[in-house]
Amino acid sequence: MRPLRPAPRGGGGSAGNRDTRRMKLKKQSQISVLQNRIEQLEQLLEENHQIISHIKDSVLELTENAGGFPGLLTYQGNGSWAIPAGNHPTFLTVLPQDCQFALGNKGHKTDLQMLDVYSLLKFDNLDGGAWKQGFEITYNEHEWDNDPLQVYVVPHSHNDPGWIKTFDKYYQDQTQHILNNMLLKLQEDPKRRFIWAEISFFSKWWDNIDSQKKAAVRRLAASGQLEFVTGGWVMTDEANAHYFAMIDQLIEGHQWMEKNIGVIPKSGWAIDPFGHSSTMSYLLKRANLTSMLIQRVHYSIKKHFSATKSLEFMWRQTWDIDSSTDIFCHLMPFYSYDVPHTCGPDPKICCQFDFRRLPGGRISCPWKIPPKPITSINVAERANLLLDQYRKKSKLYKSKVVLIPVGDDFRYDNALEWDQQFQNYAKLFDYMNSHPELHVQVQFGTLSEYFDAVYKKYGVSPGSRPPTYPVLSGDFFTYADREDHYWSGYFTSRPFYKNLDRALESHLRAAEILYSLALNHARRSGADSKYPISDYSTLTEARRNIGLFQHHDAITGTSKEVVVIDYGIRLFHSLMNLKRVIINAAHFLILWDKNDYRYDQSSLFLHMDDKRQNHDTLPEKVVIKLESLPRYVVVLNPIEQERPCVISVLATSPQVRVTLIDGSTLPTQVSAVWKSPTDMVTDIYQISFVSRLSALGLAVFQLTESFNYRASVKSNVVIYLRNRDVTVSKKEPFSVKILESSTDDFFIENQHMQVWFNGVTGLMETIKRKDDQQKQKVRVEFMWYGTRPFKDKSGAYLFLPDGEAKAYISKQAAITRVTKGPLFSEVVTFYQHFHQIVRLYNLPGVEGLSLDVSIVVDIHDQINRELAMRLSTSIESGDTFYTDLNGFQIQARKYFQKLPLQANFYPMSTMAYIQDDRFRLTLHTAQSLGVSSIRNGQLEVILDRRLMQDDNRGLGQGLKDNKVTCNRFRILLEKRSASNKDSQPVSFPSLLSHITSMHLNHEVLAMPIIPRPQNVPPVRSWHPLATPIPCDFHMLNMRTLQSEVVSAPGLEMALILHRKGFDCGLAAKNLGFNCTTTQGKLSLEGLFQGLDIRSVQPMSLSLLYPTEPFNSSLVSMRPMEISTFRIRLV
Repeated sequence: MRPLRPAPRGGGGSAGNRDTRRMKLKKQSQISVLQNRIEQLEQLLEENHQIISHIKDSVLELTENAGGFPGLLTYQGNGSWAIPAGNHPTFLTVLPQDCQFALGNKGHKTDLQMLDVYSLLKFDNLDGGAWKQGFEITYNEHEWDNDPLQVYVVPHSHNDPGWIKTFDKYYQDQTQHILNNMLLKLQEDPKRRFIWAEISFFSKWWDNIDSQKKAAVRRLAASGQLEFVTGGWVMTDEANAHYFAMIDQLIEGHQWMEKNIGVIPKSGWAIDPFGHSSTMSYLLKRANLTSMLIQRVHYSIKKHFSATKSLEFMWRQTWDIDSSTDIFCHLMPFYSYDVPHTCGPDPKICCQFDFRRLPGGRISCPWKIPPKPITSINVAERANLLLDQYRKKSKLYKSKVVLIPVGDDFRYDNALEWDQQFQNYAKLFDYMNSHPELHVQVQFGTLSEYFDAVYKKYGVSPGSRPPTYPVLSGDFFTYADREDHYWSGYFTSRPFYKNLDRALESHLRAAEILYSLALNHARRSGADSKYPISDYSTLTEARRNIGLFQHHDAITGTSKEVVVIDYGIRLFHSLMNLKRVIINAAHFLILWDKNDYRYDQSSLFLHMDDKRQNHDTLPEKVVIKLESLPRYVVVLNPIEQERPCVISVLATSPQVRVTLIDGSTLPTQVSAVWKSPTDMVTDIYQISFVSRLSALGLAVFQLTESFNYRASVKSNVVIYLRNRDVTVSKKEPFSVKILESSTDDFFIENQHMQVWFNGVTGLMETIKRKDDQQKQKVRVEFMWYGTRPFKDKSGAYLFLPDGEAKAYISKQAAITRVTKGPLFSEVVTFYQHFHQIVRLYNLPGVEGLSLDVSIVVDIHDQINRELAMRLSTSIESGDTFYTDLNGFQIQARKYFQKLPLQANFYPMSTMAYIQDDRFRLTLHTAQSLGVSSIRNGQLEVILDRRLMQDDNRGLGQGLKDNKVTCNRFRILLEKRSASNKDSQPVSFPSLLSHITSMHLNHEVLAMPIIPRPQNVPPVRSWHPLATPIPCDFHMLNMRTLQSEVVSAPGLEMALILHRKGFDCGLAAKNLGFNCTTTQGKLSLEGLFQGLDIRSVQPMSLSLLYPTEPFNSSLVSMRPMEISTFRIRLV
């Protein structure tokens, strides 16, 4: 309790009066303090009642599960083992108020709900004439007599940071010339404008120009001639990218701009991502951008929005209850962002105003009518022809302001094009502006100048909703650009790199947080001179390599093979380097005496327990060599919640004792290691042990070879050969039972569930929860999709199947290997093109409540086939299913029979689920893949695709560089409680589901201490948090900011928090750790053990704007909110 402060001393008057007044004031002050305390205590009592009831439940559960002595495992005789629970009561305390968000969230009814729009449209693709996918546009010439048309012509150049060429090759061949010319040509005439989006390219160019040129760039940006739009490191993909990386690349770009150019972006520009996510609109809003533009949206939606003048709208999040997430959005109406499709509805005419295509150049107009240079003789005819297109385009929008982009991929890369475009357009503008009877004002402009003109027209402040403008919620997947060409293939293309990207993101987050904390502890203990500050440049490089990979031709899997290799090598190098940053931080943090810290680049204190040979191979576990001296292993839990889990390492002996630093023994399971389905490895063993890891903490374990130790239990193996003629190599000390011909169904189980497998296929059939009498069907099947035999075929972008999927039929029977042990059991089934590992942990809490599934896929010998996994259940889900958007939020989907099969696939970054009144089945994923629910009760995910041809979207290659890929999942079956039955457009995962996703995406990292000739200095486990973080909060990142002077770490950090929205209507068992919610409140004061908060400043998402002044360290966040704080620790 905080001691009561004495009352303040009184002022003048006689001593007696003063004393009486002082006594009165003192009494009043004490009474009000006591009243406050009574109110607080009453509130605490109420909360304590809830907590106590949860503790009682937990204690009951623990006493049921606590069998055997500490460190020893007891076999219960029914196929399961009892694990000592320890004396650690855990409870789940969710305040009733925190359930209201999901319960009461029907979402504000918006004018345009995208799911409703889909239901409404016919998708009939009628021929619209000149505007093939639209309709004929007419107007009355006198419409603008009293209110002239305002035209903003916006020159731009779309620079892909890798696609047909690598990032560096594009820079060398084109981008540097574009920017060099931009600098010269904009200075020739103050009326000229140019916009730029990709900071990755701009920063590379900046590093190669002199200070005079830098000053000129700053002048052009300050004057508004040059505008940076969005300002991210790249123009991010919006389907496969995870919100951690989307935010990270935005911060990287914005921080670079602030430090080097001194300008702040106002408007978003996304002309090439293949479909658009509402996550992006939320992130831009949180970064304080006022407006945004998008382009690649289904042609039927463009037509519908054009016909109803809804191409500009306020984009609101589905879960927003008060319009605080609204951002003004402009949707481009036509087929593409090139000049033929931006001046108006007729590309044959618009192409004549792309002056790069003048006769004699390398590119021409496909419509066979070339542009003409503008002269005094033809200017009237040409200006009127162009103005007709401008007017027609403006008829699709509510305001009399029209946006005309002029650009294309890698445009303006030579001085001639700058002259051709700017000089010819200037003549057209001069003519139009000098003829008042045309009622038009036309000029070069930037994107923000266009948006500002719209706001000014309506007299509203930038970012505000103009009167009559519609509000839209939902997203813009799945994209089709013509006919039935749906871009749902790239949701899965090159899944190996989609998986590598996420592993790297998890490592970056862990490295950022550990580095930030280690550096501050080093500063506090005066050891910062010894700490490797150079790790900061490693972090910067990793941020930029991950940022580069979020580009819409990188993570999408839609680049040429040579470019994929370039991305892969960058990701691989950063992964290796981030492991070093984590090791250096862990080394410092676990030492008892910081004076023992010695950083030696050539001889690290720890090493990671897995390694990759190169950028396109799967990781392999490192084997810990056990000799007479004990070996230490340091384990990092990268999530902000306590984590009871099974940790597995490889060692050279099966006789292993695992202890904590204090000597207490941990339950251990020893399993065989296999090099093939039936061939056991000699002299390498998998050692698995249970521990409870502290939030964001480092735990130290000791492994000792101990021949008389009996507390570790060997797992048993049963191999189902199904009449295959193969030999099984058995080795001591494991029991292996061989079933030559059995096809009986079999199961594995823990205290939560029993999982049954088909005796013939070796694949899962049913799950029986221990709290339910009935088995629930959850059948796993594998399927092949082919591609069309004629005309257009599937490729890197497009999914064009030859009908429904066909069952995967194997020439040979599968071999299944079942391992059962006290800590986990697993079933591994081997087929020719994949093997599936299903593991069930025998632990209370999160780990034991879902199935861990890994599928190792190798389809390099296939021709035009895609491998899918289908889950078939008895859940009555109808035509509705749910997919996440970027790991941030859930979007309801419907399977539309009126659309082709490929249109019903959607991106899944972290999860997809189906549900009915009784159950919800969630498929969690550790990599982005395409997903659908083709029939009632089904979920289907595409695992890999091998396609022999290009799909005519510019890549010029098929997908033939398939790798052996490990796709990782968790399958979670939850019971739904009565309170939350109605189907709503707004849906949320449960807390258990959120935390399951965290466990899957942020694996524990094990780091053996390297043996030394001299003794290892004293080490200890390290717990960074002094108080727990509420379990609906996620620490997205804690990123050390660059110092003002050089590329070195500054004193401040960006702490990024996300408060998750969750559904209480799913019966949550004990989660295995102390999970409490606090109505969105978190005190940063005293959060970090051994460090104090010197300052906290709430900021916009990318730290460019301070938000409201902040006097306390108590953070208060609404559900779903992402907030950034600039903090300083001492």
